[in-house]
Amino acid sequence: MEWLNQYAFKAEEHIDADPILAEKVYTRLAERLLEHGTGAVVLFGTINEDANLILANAMLSRGVRAYVGKLSMDISSRPTYKEASAQASLSSAISFSDRCHAMTADIPEHLRIVEPILTPRFVPTCSNELLKGLGELAREKNLRVQSHLAEAHDQVQWVLSERGIDDIDVFEQSGLLTQRTIQAHCTFLPPPSLQKLVQHGTSIAHCPLSNAYFSAEPFRLREALDLNVKVGLGTDIAGGYSIDIMDAMRHAVTTSRVREGERVVGIRKDAGDNVLSVDWKEALYLATTGGAQAMGLVPGVGTFAVGSPFDAQCVRLMSAEGDGIGGLDFFDAPDAMQEPWTLTEELVEKWWCLGDVRNRSDVWVQGRTVWSKGPVG
Repeated sequence: MEWLNQYAFKAEEHIDADPILAEKVYTRLAERLLEHGTGAVVLFGTINEDANLILANAMLSRGVRAYVGKLSMDISSRPTYKEASAQASLSSAISFSDRCHAMTADIPEHLRIVEPILTPRFVPTCSNELLKGLGELAREKNLRVQSHLAEAHDQVQWVLSERGIDDIDVFEQSGLLTQRTIQAHCTFLPPPSLQKLVQHGTSIAHCPLSNAYFSAEPFRLREALDLNVKVGLGTDIAGGYSIDIMDAMRHAVTTSRVREGERVVGIRKDAGDNVLSVDWKEALYLATTGGAQAMGLVPGVGTFAVGSPFDAQCVRLMSAEGDGIGGLDFFDAPDAMQEPWTLTEELVEKWWCLGDVRNRSDVWVQGRTVWSKGPVG
């Protein structure tokens, strides 16, 4: 909450007031996403419709698959940065949704890769009237929904004291827990609440780096996966120092191993004998197929299954001369180059641990090349 007041609200208000700045920021955002191999993203925008249309156009024109969220918030600690009323906020949400859909109306259906997503910022910035109105809107227009849920201790306690129930129950009563809902963070959700998300088909965007900064509790990733919650990885971008989903993969594993260590030494007693760690392969799944499923993308996105949309990237481990690319070294590569070279699980794990943007040469979304570094030596 303090971070929002000190930094986020001011920055968002600045973006809303300056379309030229919005164009610069969002164009660079699209470029950076693709440079880091992200071809599908769920975005929190600002409260201004026009600024969010600039964001949507930046993603569409550069080929990023995106759900763009115009923020809905009729409560704010910053008087100059909120919507006038619940009804004004709802009208703006409808208008943005219609305008965003109109942006892609003349494009072939398979290339309509940008969609609006209803975005109540989180419970503390939304009245019950606004939340219920957004729930009705989501149902009537079959719109996607995203928000923040149970992220920080002060947020959880504020909602409980002001609304008398937990924020997950506020969302449920407002009709905002659906099969097309993505909730970020969820760090303070106990297993029964995770099970409630399963019942509604609601997904989680797990942002481990952001959680380390803004939450006093790590996300129960192992428990969520064991309960079959749909989970994808997120970077939270402004809520951390890295836009790279590879960092999110590594932080997810690191956080889970810390939780497992606490279980082993008896600090974390609620897990019993259940192992709490996840491995690199599970994290890679969450960054690809898991993320696609959490976003509700068409079946097959995030895989190489025949007939699936071709959302992929080309990762190069070694140059033609046998030198490792980027942070990778292969000291036996000259000998290996004399024989048929096979990509092994061990090599993929090495890339997972040490790879970075230098290993990426091309990115495709929906079968189209959207980013290319050019020849790699």
